[in-house]
Amino acid sequence: MTKDYAVGWRGLRLRAIDRLNLRVERGQVYGLLGPNGSGKSTTLRIILGLHEPTAGQCRVFGFPSSRVEARRRIGYLPEAPYYYGYLTGRELVKFHGRMAGLHGERLAARVEEVLAWTGLEAGVDRRVETYSKGMLQRLGLAQAIVHEPELVILDEPTAGLDPAGVEAVTGLILDLKDDGRTVLITSHLLAQIEEVCDRIAMLDRGRLIMDCAVSDLPANDSRKLLDVSGLPDREIADLRAWLAARGRAVEAAGPPRPRLDEIFLQAAARPERENPWE
Repeated sequence: MTKDYAVGWRGLRLRAIDRLNLRVERGQVYGLLGPNGSGKSTTLRIILGLHEPTAGQCRVFGFPSSRVEARRRIGYLPEAPYYYGYLTGRELVKFHGRMAGLHGERLAARVEEVLAWTGLEAGVDRRVETYSKGMLQRLGLAQAIVHEPELVILDEPTAGLDPAGVEAVTGLILDLKDDGRTVLITSHLLAQIEEVCDRIAMLDRGRLIMDCAVSDLPANDSRKLLDVSGLPDREIADLRAWLAARGRAVEAAGPPRPRLDEIFLQAAARPERENPWE
């Protein structure tokens, strides 16, 4: 698939996607990764049927992505969603459910289900304009799945969130995976996405530079990492001597350093009854 955009009035063309070939299998969490300007957003717009490719084709569950049959099977959380601030959380999810074709008792039941799943029960009757960034992301997930789509597309779902928000959204993505849904995530934050994806593709200037299972990511075979618990200093000295006799050396020894997001989550731990999205 290739996508060119016209630039200016001289007939110049900007190539946003250059002969991209991808296949996302059912039930996968698939990460579409790359820096800003790599072609991720353009790829999403074509999958969503908002743009047509210049060359090639895009099919969703066997249908061209521009067809209604494909669109109604997709749920979408944009990177920077705009919501009507005067609506309450419940009203907004209900509005999106109606647009997706739900009505009556089924609509009412699904609205309550997804609001409970995202942990927004305490704020459902507040106006959306009062929601925090984290609550808005949860609301975005609720509206994206209210119609039970088979494919859920999340564009930078953790952008702008603090560590607690990232952890919460990550948990919801894993819930979608456990529910058998196909999830396509775009991000330029590689480390945050790696832990939830089954497979990743990396784009650079519109070209595919890597497509592999997360478990097959290349390792640095020239180094080995050992994680040993409760090793006293004298045994570390014995280990150093054993390695030195074989022409090797321990390059670092000491307790592992926790990531900053782990330190924050421990320091800011709250009782489970409290809602971190308030």
